[in-house]
Amino acid sequence: MADGSVQGFAEDRYAPVRAGFEANLASGADVGACFCATLEGETVVDLWGGFADAARTRAWEKDTIVNVYSTTKTMTALTALLLADRGELDFDAPVARYWPEFAANGKADIKVGHLMSHSSGLSGWTQALAKEDLYDWEKVTALLAAQAPLWPPGTASGYHAITQGYLVGEVVRRIAGKSLGTVFREEIAEPLGADFHIGLPASEDDRVAELIPPPRGQAAGDGEQTRIQALSLNNPGVDVSATATRAWRGAEIPAAGGTGNARSVAQIHTILANGGVAKGRRFMSEAGCRKALELQIEGPDLVLAGPARFGLGFGLGGGMVPLPNPQDSLFWGGYGGSLVIIDMKARTTIAYAMNRMAGTTTGDMRALGLAMATWQGLGIV
Repeated sequence: MADGSVQGFAEDRYAPVRAGFEANLASGADVGACFCATLEGETVVDLWGGFADAARTRAWEKDTIVNVYSTTKTMTALTALLLADRGELDFDAPVARYWPEFAANGKADIKVGHLMSHSSGLSGWTQALAKEDLYDWEKVTALLAAQAPLWPPGTASGYHAITQGYLVGEVVRRIAGKSLGTVFREEIAEPLGADFHIGLPASEDDRVAELIPPPRGQAAGDGEQTRIQALSLNNPGVDVSATATRAWRGAEIPAAGGTGNARSVAQIHTILANGGVAKGRRFMSEAGCRKALELQIEGPDLVLAGPARFGLGFGLGGGMVPLPNPQDSLFWGGYGGSLVIIDMKARTTIAYAMNRMAGTTTGDMRALGLAMATWQGLGIV
């Protein structure tokens, strides 16, 4: 539809979800967006609407995809959890077991679990980087391997906004002999037919929505900062316009560069929500899925400057986002507002992606309001 009207479906008991989604577009809170929810692996809500560009000339279509920033981290985490479930990766092992160069500068005892939970002390680079350096895998991983931690590893979390994807990704590459984006595509996305990409082929560029940056003064990295925050958020700084370039889209930036939509995010995480099975195929054991729930660290985050609770690659319930089944739930969101919530008890996934960005790193009321309406439909709040 060229008029940007809401398309898709919501089962009757989720009618308030559709009403909320339509209201976000009507109010201008959203320009273009998509929302999807699954229950027991089956899709119960799949909505999209609005416009894929700021000028509102291009409708948001069923197959529109968008850069979801840090929601990409959940795909990176799932890929690592898959390798761990196969016995190829041990989260309690030192990173240097897989990546010997990483032991430099006092990092011999940093565990893979520290990378997964933002507690390795490597939330940013100490050497000044240009934005183009993010496309140079060898350079950025070599610098991280050589550098000393910014704080004692394992003592606190400090959100690894960009570095986490390279750190976990390099461990995966050393184990699998291929890039994280390739492992994710071959082992997860393609078997599920899921339209999510860590490294987007040029053939898909015409489907990508244009991200609309947050208002001035609300962007990531604005305001007074500690040294750790400045290195983590402003070296290099976030340039939303870069997401419109072939260089960004094609690069593998596994903490922030993923391109997909709510449907693909919700579909992929049915693996975790349903005990390792998706579309009739077993990807992981149930124990391997529940591994993600194991608390690694909690307390004030040195970068986000708020309370955090991290498991293996995900935020856990009881932290920043109120969840109905906190002991059985995982979540994370992306800069601007994208969000995924996985509830292993209710066997649900909820995902939201959009192009009008808010100045938030872990979801805002657009996504949370739709999540609450979904929970009401499920009868779990």
